[in-house]
Amino acid sequence: MAVSFKAMQAANKRKTIILIAMMASLTAFVVYAIGLYMGVATTGLVPFVVLISVGGTWWSYYASDRIVMTMTGARVIEESDAPQLYNIVQEVVIASGMPMPKVAIVEDDAPNAFATGRDPEHAVIAFTTGILRVMDREQLQGVVAHEMAHVANRDTLVSAVAATTAGAIALMSDMVSRILWFGGGRDRDRNANPIALIGVVIVIILAPLAAMLLRSAISRNRESLADATGVEFTRNPAGLRRALEQLEKDSTVVRQRSTSVAHVWIESPLDSSFTSKLFATHPPLSERIASLKAIESGTYEN
Repeated sequence: MAVSFKAMQAANKRKTIILIAMMASLTAFVVYAIGLYMGVATTGLVPFVVLISVGGTWWSYYASDRIVMTMTGARVIEESDAPQLYNIVQEVVIASGMPMPKVAIVEDDAPNAFATGRDPEHAVIAFTTGILRVMDREQLQGVVAHEMAHVANRDTLVSAVAATTAGAIALMSDMVSRILWFGGGRDRDRNANPIALIGVVIVIILAPLAAMLLRSAISRNRESLADATGVEFTRNPAGLRRALEQLEKDSTVVRQRSTSVAHVWIESPLDSSFTSKLFATHPPLSERIASLKAIESGTYEN
């Protein structure tokens, strides 16, 4: 199983580069469409497109932890603030061979947790006050291992880039849609190529949806691997399995329910409506629990 996990982790890291490139390309496509609508010459637009897409991606890379921490309301704590929690994190750090991450707390009654940071040296693992209240040591160890697995697999980097890129694309699309509908470009519209104008409208409508779908796919494909990798760290699938069962029984959700960061939590904070299922950032908890039970019984298959 360990060899299989390592192969999956290596493949995951390769996919990370591809996914980041796809998000940067999508941003460039939106900026290019906006430029055409604004009447900028094609040759003069290319450097600007490259600067926006590459610059935005690199900014997401370096500021990923601060972005997610701000959006979730997490605050970093010291070991003296939560010695038992720090002890559990240190156990998993030793087992995984990874650097010690920063530990943060989110003041929220709903049980949940997340990890962020561009690499293991800049990682942060955050826990709600609710999860610390309802889970025992074994369950928390499983949660910590799951979040450390996200850090090891570079999921935290991709998640942060996906979140900020999706947000930037939505903002740009909203800006241009307001110009289109409220008359900011009426003079330009009369002189514009109608086919190009239709193309711009299609891009403005579909680009945010494409970004959300890509972000959701990124997260869904990595949750199961994080569960399995976390078990590799602890050698105890029961801990994480019991933690997920606890989350499945609890109906409360975190107050910070922004769709931009829904994918970073161990359990999605979004409701179960049709729209939320369409853009689901996590596999169903029941599926993840079943996989962990299979690992416990020795019947797990990749």
